[in-house]
Amino acid sequence: MSKVERSSENGSVHDEKDVLTINNRRRNALQEIDEAPFNWFHAKVCLVAGVGFFTDAYDIFAINIASVMLGYVYGTTSTPDDHTGKKLNANQDLGVKVATPVGTLVGQLLFGWLADIVGRKRMYGVELIIIIIATFAQALSGGGHAVGIIGVLIVWRFLMGIGIGGDYPLSAVISSEFAATRIRGRMMALVFSAQGWGNFVAALVALIIVAAYRKSILHDSDINNPEHVDDVWRILIGLGCVPGCIALYFRLTIPETPRFTMDIERNIQQASDDIRNVLTTGSFSVDPNAPVHRVNAPKASWTDFWAYFSKWKNGKVLLGTSWSWFALDIAFYGLSLNNSIVLQAINFGTPKSHNLQLVYDNLWNTCVGNLIFSAGGLLPGYYFSFLFIDSWGRKPIQFMGFIMLTILFCVLGFGFDKLNATPSAKKGFVVLYCFSNFFQNFGPNTTTFTVPGEAFPTRYRSTAHGISAASGKLGAIVAQVGFARLKDIGGTNHFVKHMCVSPLHLLSFGELS
Repeated sequence: MSKVERSSENGSVHDEKDVLTINNRRRNALQEIDEAPFNWFHAKVCLVAGVGFFTDAYDIFAINIASVMLGYVYGTTSTPDDHTGKKLNANQDLGVKVATPVGTLVGQLLFGWLADIVGRKRMYGVELIIIIIATFAQALSGGGHAVGIIGVLIVWRFLMGIGIGGDYPLSAVISSEFAATRIRGRMMALVFSAQGWGNFVAALVALIIVAAYRKSILHDSDINNPEHVDDVWRILIGLGCVPGCIALYFRLTIPETPRFTMDIERNIQQASDDIRNVLTTGSFSVDPNAPVHRVNAPKASWTDFWAYFSKWKNGKVLLGTSWSWFALDIAFYGLSLNNSIVLQAINFGTPKSHNLQLVYDNLWNTCVGNLIFSAGGLLPGYYFSFLFIDSWGRKPIQFMGFIMLTILFCVLGFGFDKLNATPSAKKGFVVLYCFSNFFQNFGPNTTTFTVPGEAFPTRYRSTAHGISAASGKLGAIVAQVGFARLKDIGGTNHFVKHMCVSPLHLLSFGELS
């Protein structure tokens, strides 16, 4: 049996007869968390973590609309006689869209590891500070002789991505470790659903700003120099740091999770006090002079990490969470970051106007189309997952979601031409596309976030979640690079229909994971 020490100022040590008592205290403390009724502190955790995910999604998906605006201001015309306005070239468009997923991958691995080493509390809020600074800097970006504004934006979006990446393992693990067993899935799904609202609000805010600048845009001097569109994208991006600023104080003052305090710091007394305080008053305090009760437990190290995950029963779980997230994000980010291009490919709401009216109409239709995709599929999917995740289970929802996505992408890809033959058929395409968004979220997009936050031991929970999430972002990078390089094969946006079919084999393997 493990030796237990009770450390105090005079260094007194109790022998092994205290082991049973301390282990019982640990089990009782964990049972108190696992059986706690939903209370205000649980709601606070959901709100504080959720606001972060709202900010993440707003900042990630706002570029879907902002890239069109950036094209009008800083892009190039395809021919001297082109009167449809400027566009970003393929490399510029890819750079501003892929920079954030690349940074996110780095942040997920880095912050996931750090949260297991130094603690969830010490890192929580640091990632939000990075997001706020990088988001505000984007809105103030400018170019020069050495580097253009698109290059500056790419750098800041990469740094913002590092902060966003840190939010994934930290928010997932904190909400998981504070949650009672019977509501854990719903708490994590509720936190993650803020991603849908961030996506929706980004499109809504863009719509409001475009409408507010209508007269200014229409009175600009030239379609190739719409000066006020420059104001619009800066306001759209800059507003992304507002919710982060609101949530920052609460993140910096959230208590350490009791499971980390018990299993990593191995301080049973402090963990017991924290549980009692946060579940009753919602507050916590740390007494540096209080005696510390410790029990020997496995410590995190690279040797122990490899020993633990080299066992197939453990390694297969990490492989499954990583592969399923990779397969899902190929489809999710490959299309979600390019909703505007998909809308153009099917000529949905394509304006027939000219000059600066064309610029305004195209921006308006792009915002409306993104709102339809968000409200028609993304948001309902999150809340269906919220309703069924604890009763139906994670595995059935994930399996069902992958199957439905495989079917829907088959129809969208192989039936692309038929679904764009008439105006009514195009509406059918939009409905099916919304259903694909729905089953991404009432399916693997939610479960791939939830399962890694529950399936691993405390000492590697954040690290393993970060590895799983980083695998997903690797899929997002592959999808974005592939989309940018393939979409114009055979003509502008001509290859988009094949992009709907391309994730099928990965989604099929995702079902196996």
